Amino acid sequence: MSSGTRSWIPWVAAAGVGSLTAVQSRANGSLGTILESGLHASVVSFAVGLTLLTVSGLAITRIREGMIRFLKALGSGEMPWWWAMGGIFGALFIFSQSFTVGIIGVALFAVALVSGQNSASLIVDAVGLGPRGKQPISTVRVISAAIGIVAVIVAVSGRLGQDDLSLPAVALCFVTGIGVAIQQAINGRSTTISREPMVAAWSNFALGALIITILLGIVVVSGAGTLRPLPAGPWWLYLGGIIGVTFLATTAWVVGRVGVLAISLLVTAGQLTGALVLDVFLLDVVDGALIAGVLLSFAAVALTAAGGRVKARVSRRESS
Repeated sequence: MSSGTRSWIPWVAAAGVGSLTAVQSRANGSLGTILESGLHASVVSFAVGLTLLTVSGLAITRIREGMIRFLKALGSGEMPWWWAMGGIFGALFIFSQSFTVGIIGVALFAVALVSGQNSASLIVDAVGLGPRGKQPISTVRVISAAIGIVAVIVAVSGRLGQDDLSLPAVALCFVTGIGVAIQQAINGRSTTISREPMVAAWSNFALGALIITILLGIVVVSGAGTLRPLPAGPWWLYLGGIIGVTFLATTAWVVGRVGVLAISLLVTAGQLTGALVLDVFLLDVVDGALIAGVLLSFAAVALTAAGGRVKARVSRRESS
């Protein structure tokens, strides 16, 4: 396989894992409906993912050695403690999704989240928080981020305005998007230490599961909700945690190769594509607005990739 072909593998991987999040949303959403609690469904999803990661870590030498490097670096101070805090932002995502979608709707949640994520990705890359180092804000990158936001607005345009507008809820979703961008950056950083993306996923699931379980406990103890028995099936209801593991491990590996903005755009493009495919095959519905959103999102990805190649060529000329 040529180096040119290999250079596209991270881009395809990020878009592919992004498409799986559409399946994850459907699985967790369906489980949440059955349990009458999105938070309860999230705890189940985290538990499945954490169990899978822990068993894999104990059974697979490469992952176990990565965990040891991760914990040693954390204990010695070689790795700043906040590089291991990605799970906080994962828990924030679940919290905001569980408590704002019912207020502002899925469409506005998606727009606010991606707006925060793309905006923050520009800054996160510019200050060099991610493992790829500093990537200055440029006109091309700003336009790419803006097109990515417009793509989501277009994709969900048919559903905007159907729910009440709550500015605090929108603000929470926007802040959550900022947290997602930071999470991707520090997961990439911790992966440079452990040299194993699954370890970043494990640390995220461990901390996220703890926070979400505490939140669910507070809800139950306060009488604001009750725990219902888990359904016996169908099996795909429990895919959320497995997809979450795949997503976190893949993005932790990819972010060091493409940067935070690019991975945000790629995941969004993949997610919209996955939603389109599910609509066609499960609902037999072809949504023109969603198709337009998919095309715009990939246009943003292409613009970012082109800008990166131009910058690389200029840098090579200046160094020669």
